[in-house]
Amino acid sequence: MDDNELYPIGYVARRTGLNVSAIRYYSEAEIVAPTRVTDAGHRLYDIRAIARLELIRTLRDLDAGLDDIRRLLDGETSLHDLLAAHLEIVERQERGLRARRAVLRTLVKQGGTADQAELMRKLVSMPDEERERLIDDFWNDVGEGLDVPSGFVERLRTMRPRLPEDPTVTQLEAWIELADLVQGEEFRNTVRSYLQDTYSTFPGRDMAATPIQNFIYGTGTAIMEEIMAAYRSGLPADSPRAQELVVRMADAAAGVAGRQPTAELRERLATAYLMAEQFQREEPEETTRYDVTHGRYLSLVAVINETPPDTGEEFAAVSAWMAAALRASVRPGG
Repeated sequence: MDDNELYPIGYVARRTGLNVSAIRYYSEAEIVAPTRVTDAGHRLYDIRAIARLELIRTLRDLDAGLDDIRRLLDGETSLHDLLAAHLEIVERQERGLRARRAVLRTLVKQGGTADQAELMRKLVSMPDEERERLIDDFWNDVGEGLDVPSGFVERLRTMRPRLPEDPTVTQLEAWIELADLVQGEEFRNTVRSYLQDTYSTFPGRDMAATPIQNFIYGTGTAIMEEIMAAYRSGLPADSPRAQELVVRMADAAAGVAGRQPTAELRERLATAYLMAEQFQREEPEETTRYDVTHGRYLSLVAVINETPPDTGEEFAAVSAWMAAALRASVRPGG
C-alpha cells in the first residue's frame, strides 16, 4: 500500500473487517475521521487512518470501551496502560465466572435450594479475614475439652486452607465443601470424637506429644525423607541399611523426648507402628471414620492449597516396614 494513496470506504471495510456503517460511526463520533471527503461525499482513508481502524477493531474484539479507545488515539494514555487496565478487568470477570461455575456445579451435584445458592455465593466471595475466622472457630470448638497432649490442637490448627487470589474451580468447590462442613455441629462433634479416641491413649498420645511432633515436622524431616526413599526403592526392611535408618530415627526421637535410646524403646516404637498399620488395614470402619472426619478436612485443605494429600495406604505400608526394621534391629545380630 502507498502511504500517500487514498482508499474508498468499501476497501477499508474489507481490509479492517469492520462494516461500512461502523466506519461511518467512528467518523461521526470523531474517533477516526476520513482523510478526505470528495465533493460527491465519498469518504477516503489513507494508510494511517486504516491502521487506526484496524487497532480499533482489535481493541473492540477485546471488549475495550470506546471512551478508552478515544483516549488512546488522542494520546491521553498508552496502549500498554490501556491493555493492562483491560486485562485486570477481564481477569476479575474470569474469577467471577469461575466462582459462579463452582457454585452452580456444587448446587447441581447436591440438588441445592435457593437458600443454599445464596450461602455458597457468600462462601466464595468471603474475604480472607472471614475465612480465617471460620477455621479458627472450628478448631476452637473442636479443641475445647479435648484430652490430648498440650499443643497438639495448635499444631492441627496450622493445617488450614489458603485459598489463592486466583483459585481454580476445583479449589473453589473444595472450599465450599470445607466451609460448609466446618460450620456444622455434627462434623465438629465427629472430628472431636475421632481425635479424642485416637490421640488420648497409646500409641497416638505418644505421637501427639510436643517433642515427637517437633521431631516429625522439624528435625526429623530429613531422616524421614531418607526412610521414605528407602521404602519406595524396595529396600528390604531387615537389610542393614534399613535398620541403620530406623535406628537413627528412633535414637533421634528418643533424644528430643528426653529418653535413653535403648532397644526397649525401639521395640515400643515398633509396636506403635504396627498398631498404626493395623489401624489402617484391619479396621476398615475406623479408616472410614478417619476419611469422613479429620481425614476429610485434611484432604480438602490439600486440594485448596494444591499440596499432595496424605495417603492412608502408603502410611500403613511404611508403618509396617518401619516396624519390621525396628524389630530386626533389636534381634540378636541385628
